[in-house]
Amino acid sequence: MSLRTRQSIFALNIAKLILWASEQGYEVTLGEGYDDDNAGHMTGSTHYVRLGQDLNLFRDGKYLTATEDYKRLGEAWKAMHPENKWGGDFKSNPDGNHFSMSYMGRA
Repeated sequence: MSLRTRQSIFALNIAKLILWASEQGYEVTLGEGYDDDNAGHMTGSTHYVRLGQDLNLFRDGKYLTATEDYKRLGEAWKAMHPENKWGGDFKSNPDGNHFSMSYMGRA
């Protein structure tokens, strides 16, 4: 599958995830998306190829920051596509608000 095709699937799935979260009573704002200067993310990040998006989650006006707060979204995200990855599953540095699609070994 081409990178462009992956980016289209990824964008559609991010939209679906945001809508699903809203239906569950969450508010979502966009965090870090595309990073073109290689300064804000680890080497090889999916953000550099437009396949990574950070989301900011709110419930009852409160900003939720713990990885565990994002677990329901992470499970919903992974169920949308077999190559979707959730940052809360990262072993060395869990990142609950990170949602991505794998590409060339990147997550």
